[in-house]
Amino acid sequence: MSMEFLWGARAQPTRGPKPSLTLLQITDAAITIADGEGLAAVSMQRVSAELGFTKMSLYRYLPGKGELVALMVERAIGAPPPPNPGDWRAALREWAHGLLTAYLRHPWALEATVGPRPLGPHELGWMECALTALADTGLSGGERLDAIAVLAGHVRMIAQQAAAMRDPDAQFSAGVVAVLAEHGDRFPLLAETMAAVAAEGGQDQAFEFGLDRILDGLQTLITSRRKALR
Repeated sequence: MSMEFLWGARAQPTRGPKPSLTLLQITDAAITIADGEGLAAVSMQRVSAELGFTKMSLYRYLPGKGELVALMVERAIGAPPPPNPGDWRAALREWAHGLLTAYLRHPWALEATVGPRPLGPHELGWMECALTALADTGLSGGERLDAIAVLAGHVRMIAQQAAAMRDPDAQFSAGVVAVLAEHGDRFPLLAETMAAVAAEGGQDQAFEFGLDRILDGLQTLITSRRKALR
């Protein structure tokens, strides 16, 4: 797939009549469709119809759906937060929260960012931002990349759960409680734990809990690396 559309090498068609559309208009129309109906609903035909143009007219601007989805991802996730080199932990926390916000706003982006695909400056910028936070921690290159992978995986998992919970049939906790009401004697520890959670009001804290544990683990590793370098 061509990547020129992601990097601004050609923002308008170079042949034919004067452009009536922009890549931004096309991308925003596709995002509106995906936000409302999911990524599968996005097609060159559908987007062109929403804009009042023919399908073939869109091919003057970009080669196909693959490039369109890549542009959608770039627009949806946006630019990463500014670097905070003074506090790697705070920087990674802000990074994780920013990425989660983007996925919650555009759940289809989870599907769109899996597997080989064209990568744009925003998506690579998020990686650069996290690596900047870890630059002076003493971790090896592989460890820094693995740390980003673990953080991104945690963000994606929480975002996927949040997207599923928008469906009333996917209310996992409610389903567990309903089953335990009749079969709690078979799962006494689960029943006890669910009752404790209900009493403590400790639900929906998985993102912060997991993020803190990941950062705690990195803190331990970074501390040991710095001690070894003294």
